[in-house]
Amino acid sequence: MKAVRFHGYGGIGVLRVEEVERPVPGPAQALVEVRAAGIQPGETHIRSGDLHERWPAAFPSGQGSDLAGVIVEAGAEMRGFAVGDEVLGFTHRRASHAEFVVVDDVNLVARPKGLPWDVAGSLYVAGTTAYAMVFAVDPAPGDTVVVSGAAGGVGSLAVQLARRRGATVIGLASEPNHAWLKEHGVIPVAYGEGAAERIRQAADGNVDAFIDTFGNGYVRLAIELGVRPERINTIRDWQAAAEVGARTYGEGAAACAVVLGELARLAARGELEVPIARTYPLDQVQDAYRELERGHTHGKIVLCP
Repeated sequence: MKAVRFHGYGGIGVLRVEEVERPVPGPAQALVEVRAAGIQPGETHIRSGDLHERWPAAFPSGQGSDLAGVIVEAGAEMRGFAVGDEVLGFTHRRASHAEFVVVDDVNLVARPKGLPWDVAGSLYVAGTTAYAMVFAVDPAPGDTVVVSGAAGGVGSLAVQLARRRGATVIGLASEPNHAWLKEHGVIPVAYGEGAAERIRQAADGNVDAFIDTFGNGYVRLAIELGVRPERINTIRDWQAAAEVGARTYGEGAAACAVVLGELARLAARGELEVPIARTYPLDQVQDAYRELERGHTHGKIVLCP
């Protein structure tokens, strides 16, 4: 089978699509033929070695957590699923950017009727991260919440989940994404110089919580806006969070099939939009990451083996 591999830390050029041995499922596992697998900004930092101390790679390394596909083999003790079932789920083995992947049965959920493959295959990391971030700041009706990177893979879901909690949501994003934010009941604000004053004007002077998906000083900006540290959550600026006492809930805080299933059902019913920026075939994995690393992408980039 074909799978993405890299044999040492480096830039996009270290990524290869190689022929590897097809895996065999264990007793409580399924072998899934992958139809779609999302890519993540964090994977670029793992591949570059920037996160070696936090998440070291063993070479040759695969990539990918998100996945959706069809079960083609089942372990003798697999429960809840059968060969032929359409599923979405996740793996912690950096292995979903491939034609086939072995997945523990507890990490799978049935694909709801009508949920597109590209959405199903890109929902886990972005969705559970957004879910955890919103949970961390606990928005309520009457609260005003600011979300940085509001049109990105995580931010676009976080703004919708915060709105579902009844909060007023201000989304920091570039001008081309403002129309989408308005369509989803979010107040768009341009990022960059003067953002603090623009946020104050949009919030009528009061900001209750801040969800930071981007880093680059937004934790400090939240403090400047008067947000209490326990209602600031970041997935990028861990150092600033430690210094001020902000939270750092991310995907790991909601990494379970129960949350994924809830998000999948919302998306299938049209109550949660998962924007898809673009899909790429597996052998164009370098092009996919090139687009991701340019930044300012609205929604998810997905590999479709």
